[in-house]
Amino acid sequence: MNDYQRYWVGFNLVKGIGAARIRLLLDAFGDLRTAWNASAEGLQATGLSAALIENLVTLRADVSLEKVWEDIQAQGIQVLTWEDEGYPRHLSDLDNAPPVLYLRGEYLPEDEWAVAVVGTRRVTAYGRQVAENIARTLAGSDVTVVSGLARGIDAIAHQAAIEAGGRTLAVLGNGVDRVYPLEHRQLADQVIAHGALISDYPVGTPPDAHNFPPRNRIISGLSLATVVVEAGVKSGALITANFAAEQGREVFAVPGNVFAPQSKGANRLIQQGAHPLLDPKEILEILELTLISEHREARVVLPADATEARLFGLLSHEPTHVDEIRARADLPIEKVTSALAMMELKGMVRQVSGMRYYAVHEASAGYEVEG
Repeated sequence: MNDYQRYWVGFNLVKGIGAARIRLLLDAFGDLRTAWNASAEGLQATGLSAALIENLVTLRADVSLEKVWEDIQAQGIQVLTWEDEGYPRHLSDLDNAPPVLYLRGEYLPEDEWAVAVVGTRRVTAYGRQVAENIARTLAGSDVTVVSGLARGIDAIAHQAAIEAGGRTLAVLGNGVDRVYPLEHRQLADQVIAHGALISDYPVGTPPDAHNFPPRNRIISGLSLATVVVEAGVKSGALITANFAAEQGREVFAVPGNVFAPQSKGANRLIQQGAHPLLDPKEILEILELTLISEHREARVVLPADATEARLFGLLSHEPTHVDEIRARADLPIEKVTSALAMMELKGMVRQVSGMRYYAVHEASAGYEVEG
């Protein structure tokens, strides 16, 4: 883990500071270490409200960030921030991507090919059979199954993916050091062994009803598509589907008995334009995931010319400001920015707040870089 991550964790503990205000602080101070140590006057100059500044100042006085960080490390919890190379790419594409993610287990590059499978806690025999079929088909095709570790469809999807030898991610509405519901502790251990428990809530956060709807944006945000198996008209699965639609991701729904309350929400999604899912293979076809190995090979992109190769060679996993890149490359700024824009489209580099870039090291240089 990197030392700078502790300051991201610190701001994650401040009530009222989320993605928008983190961007504000990064733009004002350049990094969160500087922002964390800033005076109240300096924070006020960024436009933060007096209440937020008071929250931050009080937290800094009451909480030992060093102790918080030591506890996270002692529990083997991984921290990913916007500025980390391992931060999920599909999630980073979102305007409201969580600045900090906590993980138990491991998020791997192949988890980029993921589909969410969600639904009611009050699952029927039909829903169980369908959820198992979908999760097994996805896992058997090297697609990671994402869900929320809840009772019902979520747990069935995680378990079926694991039994099929696949990977699965569980997004929690509490800290990753806790398991809810308690009867899913063994399942949580299996998820950790075959994927990860993920949360944007600080370590130690207890499960609370208000936490679960917001976490659904992460379930959909990690996924190329969301599949709703069974859902009532007020199901949390519909919240996940709505987030998926807002994020520009595909939404599938399994048709069900028109008289069954568990199917009313899913059937309504179909009325509203969701793909009616009759066969799980349709997910693979519509998302063009039938040949994932080819997709993975396509990720290794070569620089198109010497300029791209030179810029890529100057970058590391630590974000570097475009002005520093230009100075080190000794190239005109317009040439640097246009090349970086193209490299970002190709997946060679990633931009974080404040026009800073880092290299995605799945790319490799195909040109020799002159000294």
